[in-house]
Formats: sequence, structure tokens, C-alpha cells
Amino acid sequence: METAQIKNMIAAKFADPHAVTDLQELLAVVAERGGAKPDHGQLTSGASFIYSYIEQVPYMLTVAWTSAKSVGLEAEIESIQAMIVSYWIEDDDVIPDSLGIIGLLDDAYCSLLSMQTMSDFYQLQTGKFLFPDDLTAANSIMRKIIGEPYATELDNIVSKAMLDANIKDSVKLMANPEKQQLFESQATIWNHGPVQELPLDQLAGLGLTEDK
Repeated sequence: METAQIKNMIAAKFADPHAVTDLQELLAVVAERGGAKPDHGQLTSGASFIYSYIEQVPYMLTVAWTSAKSVGLEAEIESIQAMIVSYWIEDDDVIPDSLGIIGLLDDAYCSLLSMQTMSDFYQLQTGKFLFPDDLTAANSIMRKIIGEPYATELDNIVSKAMLDANIKDSVKLMANPEKQQLFESQATIWNHGPVQELPLDQLAGLGLTEDK
């Protein structure tokens, strides 16, 4: 999958000298609403998490594209990722892109939630994840940062993309014994990628994890 346009959009927002401050101010508001009182270091860690989360998108889109094609889900991944690219290009989306780096939170969440959802469907029917990186915890934290009603609106966009791609029925067709044996002999080849580097354990002080 060609991700150059998304990479360029991310790079442009990351180059904004106000980006870190904007994220810290957002996280301070989110933490206050949750009853947490983070210090400057914790806000910096939170901003680092958001940077890392957004930065995963091109990598994970490429991994999911290649892995899905290798197991016969080419049409489905094309449909889902077409929605994702369209969403990135749209300026006036759930969180407008005019808001600088904050305007990328919804784009990144929509992208990574879609990839994790597809992997979860695949795992439910075949016993294997589509790719080994687990984005569930990171997506949950980003959902809290985005907040309502925006998070639910994004969840609905992802759900519609899954329905439009007919991913559930497509994956169900893979659950017969013959396919199971094929999957056992052709396990996904991906090693754990940079998703593992997301600083989830540094976010407790922001009230975004179970242990505040």
C-alpha cells in the first residue's frame, strides 16, 4: 500500500513548533476531567505516546495490507484501507485537520482501530491474529483522549467500513478444517514491530490507564 501521502501529512504536523504544547494542554484537560493531576513530566510522556501512536499508522497499514493479501483478504483490506485513506485526505472530519497535530488524533485512531478490528475478526475464526502487534490497549487510551461524542462517531465509521468490506463473512469462510491446516503451515511472518515501543506504562499519572 502507498502511504507516502499519510507520511507527509504526519511529518508536516510533527514539524509544528507548537505541537508538543498543544498535546500537553489537551492531556491536561483530559486528565482534569478524569480527576488526575499530572505533572509536567507525565504530560510530556503523554505527548510522546500520542506522537508514537500517530507514527505507527503508515507502518501498520503496510503490515496489515501485506498480511491480509497473503491470506486471501485482498479485496477486504483494499475496501477498508480505501476508507482510511479517504478519511485522512478529508480536511473537515470528526476532528478538523486545521487543529494541527490534534487534528490527526481521529485519523490515527480510525486507522489503527480498523486494523485491530480486522485482526480480531480473523483471530476469532482462525485462532491466529492477522498480525502479531496488539493495538487494543493503545486504541483504548487514544479513545479516552479523543473523548465523546467523537470517539463513538469514529467507532461507527469503523463499524460501517467493516460491514461494507463484508469482513465477517469473508473470514468465516476460512474457518473450515482444510483452511485451518493451511493457516497452521503459513503463520504470519511479521516480527513484533514498533507498536511495542509505545510508552503505555508511563501514562498512569494522566488517568488514562486502569492504574491512575
